[in-house]
Amino acid sequence: MSGFASLRLAFSSAVLGALLCAPQASAQSAAAPAQTVTLGPSGLPLPRFVSLKSGRVNSRVGPGANYSVDWMYMKAGLPMEIIQEFDTWRRVRDADGSEGWINQSLLSGRRTAIVAPWQRGKGGRISLLDDPDKDANVVAILEPGVMGSIKKCDGQWCEMTFDGHSGWVAQSQVWGAYPGEKVKN
Repeated sequence: MSGFASLRLAFSSAVLGALLCAPQASAQSAAAPAQTVTLGPSGLPLPRFVSLKSGRVNSRVGPGANYSVDWMYMKAGLPMEIIQEFDTWRRVRDADGSEGWINQSLLSGRRTAIVAPWQRGKGGRISLLDDPDKDANVVAILEPGVMGSIKKCDGQWCEMTFDGHSGWVAQSQVWGAYPGEKVKN
């Protein structure tokens, strides 16, 4: 084993599937660049990233409790992209491209991200680095699909925490921060 402590943080497809009790959807350009930012009725930008407050959140087919539940998310902190607002309801998109409506009370401004979900099942690994530099020392090896908390992003790199281990990941390798976006949590 090399001189640095190696840590494999992984969600297998089966585990991630269990966390997202949702129908399979084709990944709709999970790495696509952000669209033009506009303000929604709440006065906040659309689109924007948030996370789930609870470990049990219903996603509905429309903006209201009278609409049927399409699927249930089972992982608190899961990043979501708000793409539309109606009253207290937010139309969200997950990392797989699935969309639905969630009440704003179940969403948090806390920023989280998933590492390279578009590479899941392809055997790739992402390095968690000790500095925001491609030549920095490796702190841990991350498998695509692992979720972490964003501390900050500078537009090119995100400082994140994964299961207590902190370091830097190229911003282009995470779903939960737009390319070029600066984040301060």
